[in-house]
Amino acid sequence: MRRTPVVITSVVLVGIALSAFALRRDPVTAEATPPEGTLSFTPHAPSQTVETGLKPLGLGAERDGFLFVPKGNEPTHPAPLLVLLHGATQRARLFERIAPMADSAGVVILAPDSRGMTWDAVRDAFGPDVRFIDRAVMRAFDRAYIDSCRVVLGGFSDGASYALSLGIRNARHLRGVVAFSPGFIIPAHEIGRLPVFVRHGTRDEILPIDNASRAIVPALRSAGFIVDYAEFDGPHTVRPADARDALDWVNARTCPN
Repeated sequence: MRRTPVVITSVVLVGIALSAFALRRDPVTAEATPPEGTLSFTPHAPSQTVETGLKPLGLGAERDGFLFVPKGNEPTHPAPLLVLLHGATQRARLFERIAPMADSAGVVILAPDSRGMTWDAVRDAFGPDVRFIDRAVMRAFDRAYIDSCRVVLGGFSDGASYALSLGIRNARHLRGVVAFSPGFIIPAHEIGRLPVFVRHGTRDEILPIDNASRAIVPALRSAGFIVDYAEFDGPHTVRPADARDALDWVNARTCPN
């Protein structure tokens, strides 16, 4: 979460003017070389016993995360996977309260911890967090029956900005991005278009909506993205109603024709 953002305007992605007010912690310019981040996970059948419920990832000592597998997760009924990225200074446990909703919706939730206090490219460049997310997704496939046509990346605050930024770079791996109160999109040389779900509070005191989603969403739509966008009268938060809508949206994803 940022309280003193710097504004960048008019970023060109693949020759398309995607004019998003990108809020960053560090002073940067539109001429800076955009960082890159590529996910390389491979969908596969589980290699371990599939157990329902919430379990630690077991990939990190101090900063790890969790995997939640809903009831009824079987080979004949693979579930969507929603990867959720927390905000700055937060941890994956932020999303534990979504687990009961995910159980009802039949969605696998993967919530990794960032390697530092926030996600790498928010302050610097893509690197260790991308590698950890890759490992975490592979662990999710090891431990759950997942529908590879419904793998969605999402997050809240810095995590939402990071999810959008990774999503446009990894459309071949993902079927959508869920962004709760995002602040920016990190510019990319090449983008892939994928569906986007955005929710933002009109009284957000951390990432004010005028400089964030009200700039990001029109820019995405102008660049050809299909965006499910709604505002709510509230602060910088994820409302239960929006979490439920996001889970339904994830469930509706399909493989491209």
